[in-house]
Amino acid sequence: MEAVVRLDGAVAAALTRLVELGYFQTRSEAIRAGILHLSKEFQVLRSPQEVEDELVVQKMKRVEAEVKSGKIKMLSEKQALAKYKKELGL
Repeated sequence: MEAVVRLDGAVAAALTRLVELGYFQTRSEAIRAGILHLSKEFQVLRSPQEVEDELVVQKMKRVEAEVKSGKIKMLSEKQALAKYKKELGL
């Protein structure tokens, strides 16, 4: 998506100052960061950490279901070490 934004007054001055102070390399970068900040504040989008956490929970549930169904087998620490001793260099 491409957009043209016209800024003046205090908003334009603030944007210029953010770039001059080195917080952002470009005005576009600063505007994008501002939009992402607002989306987080108004809970429009979830944070990357929340998305990652949700994916981890989904994976854990799939693995748990596969273990319960017998599709995959869990090894004890001793069994895993015995099985992968060479690969672990032990």
